Amino acid sequence: MTEENRNEVENTEVTEEEAVETANEQVQVNTPGDTSPEDVMAENEEADVQPAVETDNAASESMSDVMNAVDDITPGDLVKGEVLTIDKDKQVIVGLEGGQEGVIPPRELATERFDHPSDVVSIGDTIDVVVLRDVKDKEQGSFILSKKRVDQRKVWEELQQKYDNDEVIEATVSRVVKGGLTVDLGVRGFVPASQIDTHFVNDLNQFEGNTYDFKIIEIDPKERQLILSRKVLLEKEQAAEREKALENLEEGSVVEGEVVRLTNFGAFVNVGGVDGLVHISEIAHERIDSPKDKLSKGDKVDVKVLKVDKEQERVSLSIKETLAGPWDNLEEELPAGTVTKGTVKRVTDFGAFVEVKPGVEGLVHISEMAHKHVETPHEVVAKDEEIEVKVLSVNPEEERISLSIKALEENTNESADTEKPKEKSNKQSKNKPEIKQPSLRDDEDDEGAFTLGDQIGDQLSGFMTDEDEE
Repeated sequence: MTEENRNEVENTEVTEEEAVETANEQVQVNTPGDTSPEDVMAENEEADVQPAVETDNAASESMSDVMNAVDDITPGDLVKGEVLTIDKDKQVIVGLEGGQEGVIPPRELATERFDHPSDVVSIGDTIDVVVLRDVKDKEQGSFILSKKRVDQRKVWEELQQKYDNDEVIEATVSRVVKGGLTVDLGVRGFVPASQIDTHFVNDLNQFEGNTYDFKIIEIDPKERQLILSRKVLLEKEQAAEREKALENLEEGSVVEGEVVRLTNFGAFVNVGGVDGLVHISEIAHERIDSPKDKLSKGDKVDVKVLKVDKEQERVSLSIKETLAGPWDNLEEELPAGTVTKGTVKRVTDFGAFVEVKPGVEGLVHISEMAHKHVETPHEVVAKDEEIEVKVLSVNPEEERISLSIKALEENTNESADTEKPKEKSNKQSKNKPEIKQPSLRDDEDDEGAFTLGDQIGDQLSGFMTDEDEE
């Protein structure tokens, strides 16, 4: 070998050594932790990475490839990484492609609460992360990463799919906020107060910490908006219960129900999942001013089904039809001639209606109020006055009972009328001159006797004129 050739080989060997050293230094720069050159070489061998030794241009190209790989990671990218360690600030250090590192702050690690990052990830785990931003030195490289947002992306995708398929989801109420509740589904969901139940709920704290089924009624992943409803599910359940209940209800049957609501015109009673109306006139046999006089919310009552309208989902019920009628056996209880007490319920122009027992009102006609003439019943009785009456007649079939007040009073006028003519007769007999009755006997010996003609003639003599006498 000539001297010239020997020098060329030596120069070639030096160039090769320098290229190997340069490549090793580049890999070491992008390798986390304290790694020796031997380790780097071993890793390169395992990865089939061979140092460029041919020319300076080849080494330059290798370095360029590494730098280009780093430049490819930009904010918003979804990348895979390996959990390298957890530092003292509970930040998770993640190794990325190209030998770069990223940091996951605790708040960006998981959607659920945790005490330590090791509860969520372990060293060596391969995880999906999204690049939030870079705070990098071109040689070292560093990115702020988020695992939570990747998990949330997956959650949004799953929720969107459930919404599209009209599926029901289960969630736990995390807390009470203004206007409703929030739930945790990996993303924050909101339940408006109007969508919590089928009726107005005053205290929302009773729902906190409980788990319920919900229906997604509005979703917008871009705006991170998720609106849920429990009400629509309850309404669907109640509709199914009503349909079943309407099928089972038969007109004329007697069933047990629960008073769920009171109004001025009646009470709503739930019978097997459907609410039926008991009109105020069907609550009791007697007249009542308000349903509250007889019923309270939550009362268990027996009701008779009067009518079922399946199309309108309306049911008419009666409570009084299940109770013994007040007119039953009334003839035995209050036969004619019975004296009893009652309360004046109504006063009319022709008399007064008196309640002698609950549900039984009898009429005291104006002619039966007093022995004297009565212009109007208000002269004798007043509404709500308690009076004593006598039963004149009872007709249970027509639900009529005739009563009298004057039958219990002495007829003082009648006594006075019977005595007055006697006094007048005696008085007239004293003042009237005694008239001797004429005798029709023709007896000459009776000097005091006179004929009828004589008596009549004397009486008619005053009516005769002088001409008549001539």
